[in-house]
Amino acid sequence: MKNFFAKNSIKLLALMFLLAPIFVSTQVVYGQAEDSGFNFVEDSGLNQSADSGGFVTGEDAATVDNIIGRIITIVLSMVGVMFLAFAIYGGVVWMTADGNEEKVKTANKIIMNALFGIIIVLSAYVVSYFLIKYFA
Repeated sequence: MKNFFAKNSIKLLALMFLLAPIFVSTQVVYGQAEDSGFNFVEDSGLNQSADSGGFVTGEDAATVDNIIGRIITIVLSMVGVMFLAFAIYGGVVWMTADGNEEKVKTANKIIMNALFGIIIVLSAYVVSYFLIKYFA
């Protein structure tokens, strides 16, 4: 596999530069120009149908990205609280070790794993917050 990339690196690089405009161009992705006269939200009649059906429309309506953002925030908060509880449990085990080296090593391992878990949860929260704000 390593030899494949070494032999074909120029070809792969050229292919990447040839295909890059397709993936970067906004006209290809959206399929319409920005100044087209059709506004889907206003011209499709979906708002009138939703209003007559009793659904919330406009600024007050919950969107899919808002719901997903809430779910991610709730799950990451619960996991963060769980790792905080593990850290407290590790501290209690350490304090009640009474000089027993095995219990101290176990408590240290619990605290380190909880610390790594909290770091992972915080980094996942930062990444998800950035993606939700970027794509919303």
